[in-house]
Amino acid sequence: MSRIVVALGGNALGNSPEEQLQLVKNTVKPIAELIARGHEVLIAHGNGPQVGMINLVFETAEHDKVIKHAMPFPECGAMSQGYIGYHLQNALRAELNAIGHHKEVTTLVTEVEVDPNDAAFEHPSKPIGSFHTEAEAKELEIKKGYIMKEDAGRGYRRVVPSPKPMGVVGIDIVKCLVNAGHVVITVGGGGIPVAKDGFGYRGVAAVIDKDFASQKLADLVEADYLFILTAVERVAINFNKPNQLELDHLSVAQAKEYIKEGHFAKGSMLPKVEAAILFAESKPGRVAIIASLEKAALALEGNSGTKITL
Repeated sequence: MSRIVVALGGNALGNSPEEQLQLVKNTVKPIAELIARGHEVLIAHGNGPQVGMINLVFETAEHDKVIKHAMPFPECGAMSQGYIGYHLQNALRAELNAIGHHKEVTTLVTEVEVDPNDAAFEHPSKPIGSFHTEAEAKELEIKKGYIMKEDAGRGYRRVVPSPKPMGVVGIDIVKCLVNAGHVVITVGGGGIPVAKDGFGYRGVAAVIDKDFASQKLADLVEADYLFILTAVERVAINFNKPNQLELDHLSVAQAKEYIKEGHFAKGSMLPKVEAAILFAESKPGRVAIIASLEKAALALEGNSGTKITL
């Protein structure tokens, strides 16, 4: 039996509550398979489109004078954690019951500590919300003061600061639930970014990359595997070129060399590979796997995905 942190990519969720409610029914099937095989599983997920949507709704309502003040960005993150977790936990519980393997599944609204002096606050880079044309992006920059950037050839999106996670607030609660045999959905959307403030914490307007938050979570709960599940089956070099090469195994040293050579896109594969490196080199024997959602179980057996080891 292994302890596995599963980080779900955006392809596992929908762009609207209605779409997501249907999509997660398939999303949870490979996760349920891992649980049914006896593995301890913790689930993390992204929230870029969802938190952007929530934020936009409140900003629009404020603009139209329906409400007096827009919702602060950290609170939007908390809302996204709640409704994504609600969909995931219900779908996973139903799937586990259907295959005769009942488990308690719960979502924790989770804060993740960041350094308020992180250089990321001076260089916003994390895409959120929906995609826009170049013309729409320029209009949003003028009207809303957003910083808009092109995202991996898919269009323009708003970007916000993406500081690195320093720790998971309430990690002992997460450990307690997992040790008791429960399935926990946590650090959703990378966690709610917070900074120390006196005896407590205050929310910070940012989005932590879910891959780095998942890596931090996996480290803190002493996971054996970090699964970063995405839309492609394997990591590739020379991506989308005639000489594209898919990789089934990478050493940490090889992965670092490929990063230096610029093989991985900043808004796409790069953070996944960087998070995998951090986990694999954190302790001997730890394994990070980047794979497609549908082939998670095969990836654990070494028959799919890209395995990153020390």
